[in-house]
Amino acid sequence: MLPDIILYIIIFLFGIVIGSFLNVCIFRIPEKEDIVKTGSHCMSCGYRLKWYDMIPVISFLALRGKCRKCGAKLSVQYPLIEAANGILYVLIVWTGGLNIESLLYCLLASALLVLSVIDFRTYEIPFGINLFILALGLIRVVTDYRNYLTYLIGLLSVSAFLAILYYATGGRAIGGGDVKLMAACGLLLGWKLIILAFLLGCILGAVIHVIRMKVSGEGRTLAMGPYLSMGVFVAALWGDQMLTWYLGQFL
Repeated sequence: MLPDIILYIIIFLFGIVIGSFLNVCIFRIPEKEDIVKTGSHCMSCGYRLKWYDMIPVISFLALRGKCRKCGAKLSVQYPLIEAANGILYVLIVWTGGLNIESLLYCLLASALLVLSVIDFRTYEIPFGINLFILALGLIRVVTDYRNYLTYLIGLLSVSAFLAILYYATGGRAIGGGDVKLMAACGLLLGWKLIILAFLLGCILGAVIHVIRMKVSGEGRTLAMGPYLSMGVFVAALWGDQMLTWYLGQFL
């Protein structure tokens, strides 16, 4: 029991460190800023952060959510994204164990987290994020080459339909980034799970957005990226069990 707890603590710590980098991506990618060479700095005064200003979660709490130099209030997004990424990593390993699949799903979860926040704010999914997920899919095909056809069909099973919908409506019904997202995730998950992910994403999007429209007066336009990402994550972790249970109702 103790070794397991230590393992999950290590995974969580690794997850929040990666989460710190995800915050950099979320803030800089929409602004077309470099995410590697430019040092971390205060968005208000430009103060170049020291290493002790960038300890995930802890630094934010120690500084009481303010810049050390100018006292400007820092976004609560910083600790939330860091903690969320750590929790997702632990959940993935707890569900699937330590293996190549869990590693790919951890990286997938981080990518989905970044694109969800960016899409929610800008209604755009960065092409680079979809390309990164596609690379994960290619690795998945190589590591499970005996089932390569499942993944190749997954590449097209949802995205082909969405592409037709995109061109037929001139992009009014679905965004081009969503089409690419479903293609990339389909290559990673395979055709069964990506279809389930798409259905889950549509259901979640419809229900949650209607609630937002009623509660906060949100308009009819919605960013599908976050909801599709939720569907992909759920399908990746529990999709096989969900499909087995569902099909078992008819057998």
